[in-house]
Amino acid sequence: MARPHKMTDVQIEAGLKTLDEWKLADGKLHRTFTFLDFVAAWGFMSRVALVAEKMDHHPEWFNVYNTVRVDLSTHDAGGITALDFDLAATMSRLFAT
Repeated sequence: MARPHKMTDVQIEAGLKTLDEWKLADGKLHRTFTFLDFVAAWGFMSRVALVAEKMDHHPEWFNVYNTVRVDLSTHDAGGITALDFDLAATMSRLFAT
């Protein structure tokens, strides 16, 4: 499978308009998710992990109690790619359910 190419700043800005609550931070797509408790946060991370593994694209994330902070970029492409936007959209959908 061919890996995606790094997106331009214009493409990234356009892509951000399609994602609620995601922003650009330190050259990565960034969002913080807040849950009722640790179990809900961990459950979310587990659901995302299954999808990320199938995509062969793994998030950079940090969890403390009910909070999951996420940064997405494609390291082998040297920046943000369509893969990051796909995973971000999936994470937003999983959070909403």
